[in-house]
Amino acid sequence: MMELVRELALYEKAPEQVTVALDHFEESGFGANPVWWAFVAEEDGVIAGMALYYIRYSTWKGQRMYLEDIVVTGSHRGKGIGKLLFDQLLVEAREKQFSGMMWQVLDWNEPAINFYKKYNAKFDPEWLNANIDL
Repeated sequence: MMELVRELALYEKAPEQVTVALDHFEESGFGANPVWWAFVAEEDGVIAGMALYYIRYSTWKGQRMYLEDIVVTGSHRGKGIGKLLFDQLLVEAREKQFSGMMWQVLDWNEPAINFYKKYNAKFDPEWLNANIDL
C-alpha cells in the first residue's frame, strides 16, 4: 500500500511530501486503534489499486467518510478498477450510515475530475485548504 502512496505522490509531482514512516502507517491502519480503513483491488495476486478513508466529523452533517487517497497503478488504469473501488466506498458509507463522502482533487488532475463528475460530485469553489505541520 505504501508503494501505491508513493506512486500517487510521484503522479502528483510531490514525492518528497511522503514522510510517514512505514511502521506508523501500519500501526495507524492495522494496529489496536486504527484511524484509517482501506479497500484494495488485486489482479492476478498483485495489488492494482486502493482506496483509503477515515471518518471525519462535521458539526453540521455528522459523520462523513473522508477519502484520503484512491489510486490505481499506472499499468492497471483503464480497467474499471477505480470505479470498483469508488463504488465500494459508497456501499461502505451507506452501510455505516455516514451522511456523505468528501475528498480533495488537484485542480489540474482532469482525469480524476472527469471521473468524479460521472458521480455528479459537487466541487466547492469557496473553501480554501489550510494546514499546519507540526
